[in-house]
Amino acid sequence: MSQPPMERPAELMVWHGTLAAPGPREMRRYPTLRAALAAAAQTGDPEALPWIVTEDGAVLSPHWIDEHAPRIVARPGRFPS
Repeated sequence: MSQPPMERPAELMVWHGTLAAPGPREMRRYPTLRAALAAAAQTGDPEALPWIVTEDGAVLSPHWIDEHAPRIVARPGRFPS
């Protein structure tokens, strides 16, 4: 039986502000997509642009992350609803 997508590994990459061109400033692999989402939501920089790449190769944008990150760790000031 395969794992559900939220329980499979994912990599979080974070670009900071206008310095996005040379590449991500932070890269980290997490054991689950759920953990990567929580880490992305806790990025302390409101200018940060987190992207997640799942084990299956799906690329999750900052907007997708903001919509799906756990509400208890939602980052203030990002993509207001």
